[in-house]
Amino acid sequence: MTTELPSELRAQLRLAIPLAAQQLGFQLMNTVDALLLGRYDDTALAAAGVGGNLLFVVTAIGLGIVMGMDTVVPQALGAGRTADARRLLGAGLRIAILVGLAATLVVLATPLVLDVAGVDRGVAFDARVYVDLRAVGIVPFLISVALRSYLAAHSVTRPLVIAVVIGNVANFGLDLLLIFGVDAIGLPPLGVIGAATATSVVQIATLAIYWRAVRTVDTSLDLPTPRPPSTTADLRAIARYGLPVGGQLFAEVGVFGVATVLAARLGEVPAAAHAIALNLSSFTFSVAVGVGSATSVRVGHAVGAGDLALARRRGLIGLAVGAAAMMMFGGVFVGLATPIARGFTHDATTVSATVALLQIAAVFQLSDGIQAVGAGALRGLGDTGATLWANLVGHYLIGFPISLGLGFALAMGVVGLWWGLSAGLTATAVFLVGRFLFKTRIRSPR
Repeated sequence: MTTELPSELRAQLRLAIPLAAQQLGFQLMNTVDALLLGRYDDTALAAAGVGGNLLFVVTAIGLGIVMGMDTVVPQALGAGRTADARRLLGAGLRIAILVGLAATLVVLATPLVLDVAGVDRGVAFDARVYVDLRAVGIVPFLISVALRSYLAAHSVTRPLVIAVVIGNVANFGLDLLLIFGVDAIGLPPLGVIGAATATSVVQIATLAIYWRAVRTVDTSLDLPTPRPPSTTADLRAIARYGLPVGGQLFAEVGVFGVATVLAARLGEVPAAAHAIALNLSSFTFSVAVGVGSATSVRVGHAVGAGDLALARRRGLIGLAVGAAAMMMFGGVFVGLATPIARGFTHDATTVSATVALLQIAAVFQLSDGIQAVGAGALRGLGDTGATLWANLVGHYLIGFPISLGLGFALAMGVVGLWWGLSAGLTATAVFLVGRFLFKTRIRSPR
């Protein structure tokens, strides 16, 4: 085991680094949107933050269902069932389209929540426009998730990185053109309309790159084209593991979405500060998501091969890598909170409010990273139901009541909301790590 550890760590990093880079790249697009919208005006920034959270609260369910592939495809490949993995991809694509269409309809109705919540009218109007335009990219996004899962399970990551690099360059260029306009060609400033349009265009382009990469992988493996049709059993297998993941993501993203609406109700400055801090926290969290995805693949391969001890080692390596990365980000938030906040807005009041939230974010970086990687390790095991219950208990029975108590009962405002979010993440992380250790324990023969 001692001599095996360095090779396992290297294999984990070879997969985790590009997957984390891909996740970082996706989040960088949102960060660039926020930076440029903050330069446009604070109302647009708050609206994109609110609208983006409404969008992802719903899309997260579809994302989680498609992520059932993170369990079944690596396990199939670990057991040497390459053709089954190919057929499962077809099932994943079918699920992505069906769930994506349903999610699009729901997303278009979500802005009604803003009227009920009493959100500022200017913020609510721009958020509604943002949601309508971003809804166009939901189906392409979910199809891309299915293709990404298939590629990652084969340890093919270069196309993912290429796509995200191209996507970021295109997103930045389109943002500049569409958010601020170009007088020379008669293009007016479009604000949130421009940011949403740029993101949807990039999502469609990403899908095209992933599709080409999957065809190349299948050709190299001499797999038949067209692929054999997926079966009802394939669909059930993905849904069996994916539905709890969808519930888990809905619970996790949902609590942050509710916090976003509550922050917006507190006023424009708390809403803008919340949007900036949440964007930055999501940026660092994306690294843990990438490590978690790599851990899911590595653990899944070991489970498919029937080696539970190896699955445990790979899960623990993933947790260590994720914890180290998030501790580094926590240090950055502590030391550079003020200059980071000033990069998003010139308003001194908003900067001060953002710094306070980034200090809290620094505290929960470790918990956030561990719970993300822990969820990935459990996906590899096929124990996705535990991640759902962990998030329900951690966020809604522990974190959310604390947020309400501190934020409103004790009048701590958005700072109180964030301390509650931190408590929920910590409780979830403890449960997921404990569950993984329990599920991978080696029973002594009697």
